[in-house]
Amino acid sequence: MIWSLQQLQAAKHKPLQFDETIDLSAIKERDGEIRAIEPVRIVGKIDYVRDMITFTFRMTTTLTLPCSRTLVDVLLPIDLNVKEQFQQGEGWTQAEDDEDEEIHAIEGSQIDLEPYLMEQILLEIPMQIFAEEVEEPKAPSEGKDWEVVSEEDVKNRIDPRLADLAKFFDKK
Repeated sequence: MIWSLQQLQAAKHKPLQFDETIDLSAIKERDGEIRAIEPVRIVGKIDYVRDMITFTFRMTTTLTLPCSRTLVDVLLPIDLNVKEQFQQGEGWTQAEDDEDEEIHAIEGSQIDLEPYLMEQILLEIPMQIFAEEVEEPKAPSEGKDWEVVSEEDVKNRIDPRLADLAKFFDKK
């Protein structure tokens, strides 16, 4: 979602409405825990008052994350109301009337909302997430360079480095 300042000039007279669905699958590169993300639907408006551009929108999507206990897929619906403010100038500042609002600087001749959308999604991911009900463990029993073994398997397994030593006692 890239908006040029020239496009946003129209919002000075009347707020611009938008309804878009975008693919943010690049977010999986920023957080390896995210297994999948559905297309993100963004519905909102743009206000351009004086030198301040305000994007007010609702963002909905669903993430697929691993269960913290069993590693099965867990769907996490995300439904956020977001307000992002931009102003030409140096760096971001805190809005005077609200300590939680940031005002971002406009760099160049366009505004790219994707990094801000990804940031909002990443902030919504909980530290731990659990599957509702798991009937039987569906976690993988092996992976790259590892496998789950029982205590019985460990007792019966002969270390390959000592296999020749076991043959030594069989000869006598």
